[in-house]
Amino acid sequence: MVYGVILAGGRGERFWPLSRKERPKQFLRLTSEKTMLEETIDRVRPIIPVENIRIVTNATMSRFIFDTANDLQKENVLEEPIGRNTCIAIGLAAVHLLHDDPDSVMVVLSADHLIRPAEKLLDILKAGMEIARVEERLITIGIVPTRPETGYGYVKLGDLYREESGYSVYQVSAFTEKPKAAVASEYYYSRKYLWNSGMFIWSSRTILSAIKNCQPNMHKLLMDYANRIGTDKELSARVELYEKAESISVDFAVLEHAANVLTIKGDIIWDDIGGWRALERYKEKDGDNNILIGQSVLSETYETTVYNEESGLVACIGVSDLVVVRSGEITLVLHRTYADQIKKVLAKLEENEATSRYL
Repeated sequence: MVYGVILAGGRGERFWPLSRKERPKQFLRLTSEKTMLEETIDRVRPIIPVENIRIVTNATMSRFIFDTANDLQKENVLEEPIGRNTCIAIGLAAVHLLHDDPDSVMVVLSADHLIRPAEKLLDILKAGMEIARVEERLITIGIVPTRPETGYGYVKLGDLYREESGYSVYQVSAFTEKPKAAVASEYYYSRKYLWNSGMFIWSSRTILSAIKNCQPNMHKLLMDYANRIGTDKELSARVELYEKAESISVDFAVLEHAANVLTIKGDIIWDDIGGWRALERYKEKDGDNNILIGQSVLSETYETTVYNEESGLVACIGVSDLVVVRSGEITLVLHRTYADQIKKVLAKLEENEATSRYL
């Protein structure tokens, strides 16, 4: 059977102060009236029933899941005792699915993506599932770039592997990290590179075999843990697993080293809703290119995002290129070009006990 594995353990720090420890990004309503997590679940329901959904998240976040998605059960959630990046999160889901269903196929998704149209994504996923059911392949979904983006990783296309259900499937020549602007332009205009979306399709057996080949120490830890699934020692074994496992992404740990990686070319609208600048790409703007969410009044203000989730008013006069956020006791004002430096402020807040409550 096919299972949807949704990675929902991040803190979404680049959306601070809207996203905080007590309300991480995946539980915010940023792209619609539903939370990002609800949107992700609903997106795949036509091909993956809710009982086959597995959400991998930090143990402290489980209550948000059940508060926002009422039809989920305890069995839908795999709790991580601590954050250790995506490789161990995917490995955890794989050993559980292999325990329950030796023929399980995993569709791995992130809880913070904007994807349109959903129907086209489902067709791409089904094409990948057809391959993953019968071949030992690690399949990624590559997105056709719409701009020279410096904030995403890229997949370099190799030879055409085959056409599957109308979609082109390629060998992967290389994975590249976030490029400088000039390199991103080269990638964009060459048409030989796709954005690495962080969406994957493979069988549980195949990804565990790849982890064994590329990360033997992590594989041994996972197998030791797998032997205790369903016993009274499972939870303590999971803590031990995470304490010993390296914190590394599945891209670095496995995909960049494996020889059996394919990518499906996805010509869809896709966005990693990573931070405040992402709103500029899909929210409606006024005549001065401002994005206004909540109650505000602007005069002689341009290219500015104002997000006010409180009942009061935010007023801006004679400014431009800002992000202004009012959330609870916190007001954030930053220049748009510094939006990726929010973590520096959070690090300062964490240094002081009196300010750490704002995290």
